[in-house]
Amino acid sequence: MVRWLTVTGIGEDGFTGLGKTARHALLAASKIFGSQRQLDLLPPCIRGERLTWPSPFSLDALLAMRGEPVCVLASGDPMFFGVGASLARQLPSNEMLILPASSSCSLAAARMGWPLQDVVTLSVVARPVAALNAQLFSGVRLLVLSNDGQSPAAIAALLRERGFGPSRLSVLEHLGGQAERRIDGLANDWTDPQVADLNLIAIECIAESTTPRLSRLAGLPDSAFRHDGQLTKRDVRAITLARLAPVPGELLWDVGAGSGSIGIEWMRTHPSCRALAIEADEGRQQLIEHNRDALGVPGLQLIRGSAPQALDGLERPDAIFIGGGVTRDGVLDSCWAQLKPGGRLIANAVTLQSEMTLMAWREQHGGELTRIHIAQAQPLGDFDTWRQALPITLLDMVKPFDA
Repeated sequence: MVRWLTVTGIGEDGFTGLGKTARHALLAASKIFGSQRQLDLLPPCIRGERLTWPSPFSLDALLAMRGEPVCVLASGDPMFFGVGASLARQLPSNEMLILPASSSCSLAAARMGWPLQDVVTLSVVARPVAALNAQLFSGVRLLVLSNDGQSPAAIAALLRERGFGPSRLSVLEHLGGQAERRIDGLANDWTDPQVADLNLIAIECIAESTTPRLSRLAGLPDSAFRHDGQLTKRDVRAITLARLAPVPGELLWDVGAGSGSIGIEWMRTHPSCRALAIEADEGRQQLIEHNRDALGVPGLQLIRGSAPQALDGLERPDAIFIGGGVTRDGVLDSCWAQLKPGGRLIANAVTLQSEMTLMAWREQHGGELTRIHIAQAQPLGDFDTWRQALPITLLDMVKPFDA
């Protein structure tokens, strides 16, 4: 099909800041989609019908015009957290011409004097601010696309709560336009000034001396999680995640999730890693919801139910961890059947019954069994001794591609 759609980034300088190709496309368009603010930047000489996006947002009306000369206006770079990325999932590249302007993050990095390649960029546009929790490390610089004028105050409150109150914030409004403005302050002292809805927040993260150190590597302290005792402990968790071997873009099923620690740490390894936490207990479901937000992975999906019934219809995973319920009829069979070829299945057992189940499964399907013994030094009167934790039996399997 002929290229019919032009997606052009437009900055605060409006039509005058566009290149020749973008201007010609707008002049020739029969329909122009954008937000009201973006459409208002166009001069009267643009004759195409101006259409605002529906709420809730949908591309259906645009896609129904396939073949007509249509333009879409986007803020800055359409492929950076913009509508261009959504369109690219729906249309082949040869049907679109994408004309980016300077992104707000490029402009913000220039204003701050920060090398863009050294900055973490993320968005809270229609996303939970809790996602920032996974990015908070002392010395890290963040550029955050705001949802609205309330975002700076919400983010300052989150920083204080997480022990990053000394962090420096710069709110940059209307970047690239005549109304551009910068507001500086510390998270601890943020007074919630009036802020324009169109803003970006630059954050230089500084932790308080007592703030817990939460690495992105596997094995967060047990104290990082709320739990009711059903928690894969730190050292076993690190070993388990090393066997699960998360890779960007992969999906994990955390079956019998308990506090959700395995799924949460899986997602913390890379922003594109995804996880489903399957848990039937209502109290533990609430723990998972708290932990996923507190540790910066609000996208972890909670499946309320018991395996194997709750597994029906779920997206097939690249890896599965079974932390509870291995003795339940059909759990191992269902997980193995739905695991993608080449995927990894790790199951942990504590009781004799669950260990016997794993041993019988291995006899039939193969895999590797590992026994994990961990002891910690603890007081015994005036002396110290080793206190042995319950041993863990770990089954490690990789599904053959021809299975």
